[in-house]
Amino acid sequence: MASLQKAVDTRLSSAQRLLTEFTALKAPRTIANTLEPYDELREEIRTASGLAGIMAALHPDEAMRKAGDDLERKADALEAEISLRPDVFRALQEIRLDGADAESRYYVERTIRELRRLGVDRPEITRARLKGLRDDLTVLMAEYLRNIRERGHRFTVASAKDLDGLPTDFVARHKPDASGAITLTSDIVDARPVLTYATSEDLRKRMYIESNTVAHPENVAVLAKMLTVRAEMARLLGYPTWASYDMASRMSGDVKTVSAFIDRVVAAASRKAAVEYDELVKIKRQAVPGSSLDVWDRPFYAERIRRQSYTFDSQTVRPYFAANRVLQGVLDVTSRIFAVTYRPASGVQAWHPSVRVYEMLDGDQLVGRVYLDLYPRAGKSSNAFTSTVRQGAANKHIPEAILVASLSGGRADDPGLMTHDEVRTLFHEFGHVVHRLVGGHRAWYGMSSTHLERDFVEAPSQMLEEWIWDPATLATFATHYQTGEPIPARLVTQMRRASEFGQGLDVRGQMVLARVSLSLHDRDPKRVNAAALFKEIHNRYLPYSHVDGTYRELGFTHLANPGYASAYYTYMWSLVIAKDLLTGFDKSNLSVPGAARRYRDAVFAPGSSKPAATLVRDFLGRPFNANAWEEWLNRETPAGTN
Repeated sequence: MASLQKAVDTRLSSAQRLLTEFTALKAPRTIANTLEPYDELREEIRTASGLAGIMAALHPDEAMRKAGDDLERKADALEAEISLRPDVFRALQEIRLDGADAESRYYVERTIRELRRLGVDRPEITRARLKGLRDDLTVLMAEYLRNIRERGHRFTVASAKDLDGLPTDFVARHKPDASGAITLTSDIVDARPVLTYATSEDLRKRMYIESNTVAHPENVAVLAKMLTVRAEMARLLGYPTWASYDMASRMSGDVKTVSAFIDRVVAAASRKAAVEYDELVKIKRQAVPGSSLDVWDRPFYAERIRRQSYTFDSQTVRPYFAANRVLQGVLDVTSRIFAVTYRPASGVQAWHPSVRVYEMLDGDQLVGRVYLDLYPRAGKSSNAFTSTVRQGAANKHIPEAILVASLSGGRADDPGLMTHDEVRTLFHEFGHVVHRLVGGHRAWYGMSSTHLERDFVEAPSQMLEEWIWDPATLATFATHYQTGEPIPARLVTQMRRASEFGQGLDVRGQMVLARVSLSLHDRDPKRVNAAALFKEIHNRYLPYSHVDGTYRELGFTHLANPGYASAYYTYMWSLVIAKDLLTGFDKSNLSVPGAARRYRDAVFAPGSSKPAATLVRDFLGRPFNANAWEEWLNRETPAGTN
């Protein structure tokens, strides 16, 4: 704990020194004497915050997690203070840009816009209030996430009989106690297989309720306070709501555009979702005459339809997806298509013995470092995500990223057989890793890929998911954990056909979350009843009823993420772009040299030195559109087609 304190305090002291020096400067303002120290001090603060945040989310010791929370708040408070200092703003405004290169000019101009948006040019009393509110919001977001992390549920079933239908390796990992009872958790590593495979409807219902009441009632008040603080901040900054403030910095531009986008997506998925629902009701009534379809039934009966109508059982692919082979596959595929290589890092200490560390290279040049924290443990966030340990800049420091997941396995006696959805998640998150590492070599830390518009950043990683549907790509790493046989192309085709069942309902389910995150923030929080709002939107967009007594909005981690709070639509907006970006590749041979390297150079390498729309246009030769996304939504892969 002392070492964490020292590391964070050292960086914050360095930032304070740089701040004092460049604001006191009397000489004419230049790129070298003003932008350079400003860029460096922002990086010192963000590195301190990132390190503290990692310890808060992932360290096995509760005291260290608490210390990480406190230190992250300290770093974020300093960043908030600096963003509201008029002397910093004036210094940046006074920089002489005559003869400056285009990237430095863009950085200065973008930073000035961002600081104005944060309120730096508001009266002193307003700035003081904004700082206090930002400090409050930092505390509230940390509390909201900590409640989700640390208030997960544990419950027991009477015997192994209750686990009928679940994979044998799942059953093997859940040993009965002396009375025969078996303990399950609400974490995704238990919840996903139970909801998909358990033949006991009582168990599926119990798991759904347990996993959707995490952090209740603790987060009721926390969420309400978060909404109130954000609303006041928006008003002080001249915006009617937090959502309107939030969208002003994104590709979408405004709330009206986002709301219309959500409506368009819901409508586009309506026909397919209705057909899928009718099929689900039909198959459940064959099993349970006269019954209706409940939300906890959907994954289970969708799996049955895939087995019966598409001759595909998701269990049949799991033996081809042993965790270590999949991880090596991610490394090999990204190495091949993006012309990079990986090596295990030596002498790098992590926060837990299970964390693996790799270095990415381009020829002999070290590109960056990635920390892989892949297995669940007590106190660790169960969500998959990628974060930045440190941003990079050319000739200064390599970028470092962290990928967090909760996969099965991690022990010598457990191959960690993954579902294809878990493979997809790992590829998705590794897309973020490649983007952050390759895009972390600009002249400035502040031009790294982490500063792109937040409704674009999911697109590059979503695009990489396409490779895990490609039979030729899968055959290079998806080999049977016992026989070594590559996954048959026929099985991949069946899997793809089967995956297309449920896309309509999936899309509408995602729009529930998109509309909830927007609606929580586009009105006066005094009029918001979060539980009632979630129920109303769920019942409007989905054909199976919301379950009274569940509170998914309280375990919705994105609400405490500044990049997503009112903007969960980001994922679908990015997917539209991702499907369009894919048109720049030869889908019959995704690994053919050329397209991926051109994509790396046009989209990854520029970092945030250009607006996202420009990056897309540079690669496609035109602005993006939704045509490819609509084709994907309504696609029906013919049987026997690779």
